[in-house]
Amino acid sequence: MSKTNVNRETDNPKDGRSLPWRFVLCLVLMVLGIAWLAYYYTAVRVDPTVAPAPEPGGPAFMGDLEKWNYLIGFGLIMLGLALAAHPSTPLGRGNGVVVGMLGCFLLGLVWICTFYIFSGDKLTDIWVFNDLGNYNLLVGIAFMAVGFTYATRWE
Repeated sequence: MSKTNVNRETDNPKDGRSLPWRFVLCLVLMVLGIAWLAYYYTAVRVDPTVAPAPEPGGPAFMGDLEKWNYLIGFGLIMLGLALAAHPSTPLGRGNGVVVGMLGCFLLGLVWICTFYIFSGDKLTDIWVFNDLGNYNLLVGIAFMAVGFTYATRWE
């Protein structure tokens, strides 16, 4: 009988071949946030360009939340990214920290630049951007703020 060397905090062998529960949770949160945004935008949201305005799709609670759905979706994504900065996850140690940090910084920068380039009449053609308006700046800044959680882990 051999005894494996297990780290109690991550519940995975120290050879790093299995995914720790924290990283799986981070992935689930990010996928759930993306799914929430996609479902709200495609199935529940009322298109403001259609006249007369149709009834919102179901479920009814999502229609009642209106733009708060974006806060929920992006909040789940940001929470998943921020939790992934923990040293027990692949993004929280070694080169993963640099990848996470630069990825979040660049994603935030691209989000803000896309908003500024297409602001005005052309913004109505880009999904999610068209509903958020100036709140696109907050989304870009939030991605950059999550990048700073990775920067605190950089050695």
